[in-house]
Parts: sequence; C-alpha cells; structure tokens
Amino acid sequence: MLKQLPLKKEYLLVAAAILLLLISYQLAFKKTIEAWQLNTGLKHQLAQSTDVSYQPGYLERKNANLSNILKLYKADTVDFRSNIIGTISAIAEKENVKLTGVPTQDPFYHTPQFIIQKLDFEGDYFALIKTLKQLQGAKGIGLVRAVTFKTSVINSSSDKAKKLLLEVYLEMASE
Repeated sequence: MLKQLPLKKEYLLVAAAILLLLISYQLAFKKTIEAWQLNTGLKHQLAQSTDVSYQPGYLERKNANLSNILKLYKADTVDFRSNIIGTISAIAEKENVKLTGVPTQDPFYHTPQFIIQKLDFEGDYFALIKTLKQLQGAKGIGLVRAVTFKTSVINSSSDKAKKLLLEVYLEMASE
C-alpha cells in the first residue's frame, strides 16, 4: 500500500524527521526552554530591583541571636573560684553529689577565646545525671563541653567498693 503512493523516499524521510523533532520538542525541549526563559526573566527582575541581600531587620535579629548564644558562654573568669564554684557546689549538694575536683589553672585548657574548666563529681548515676542537667541549664557558669563517666574500685580490708565519677568540662568565653 505504501508502495503504491506516488511519494518519494526522500520526502518520507524529511516528514519523519520533522515528526520526530516535534515529538521530542513536546516531550523534552519544551520544559527546558520554559525553565530557561523563567530563569532569565527572574535574573532580569533581580537586577532591576534594589539590593535584596542587604536586609537590616534580618541582620539585627541575627546579631541579637548570636549575642544571646554568647551570653551562655560568658562567665567572669576572675570570679570563677568564688561565685561559680559556690553555684556549682550548691547544685551538687542539692542532688547529694560530692564535688571532688576543683579546677586548677591549667594553661593547657586556655585558648585566646575560651577557657575550659574541669570539674569532678562523685555520686550515684541518677544523681549525677540530675546534676549534669542542672549544670547545663544554669546560666553564667559556661556551657558543658564534654562529660565522662568513670568508675573506680576502692580496695579496703573488708570489701571492695565502687565509686562512680563524673568529669565535666565547662567552656566559657574569656573576657
């Protein structure tokens, strides 16, 4: 039947190529061209508008949030021995935990921006966890940087006793 039509094969090849081009345009190229046009239109609108990157309200909110975060880190390092140790020992006493290790001025833990203080606590697990939670919520003593639980065995003449120790590293901004 196709042989009886008075068309040449070259014409059929051209018609098939045009048909293939139309189908591929509808299925693939049309969406790509629309996305490219949308992109160029949005770039043109952005270039015409004022500088959108400068938003003073956003910058003020961001600055206030960063200041609030930094307040959590700040503690008066001069008063650390008196006021903050008193606060920490009061928290420990409330939970029946012993503050066994008072920080020393170790230059290994000092950086130009931050000071890290190591505190040692002794008690049972649940009391230590409650103390740790209260230390994390306390303001003005710095933030908890690292926590380590350790057990130690005390050999006495009659029996062995195990102690649970908690090492807490507090980080604060140096002023």
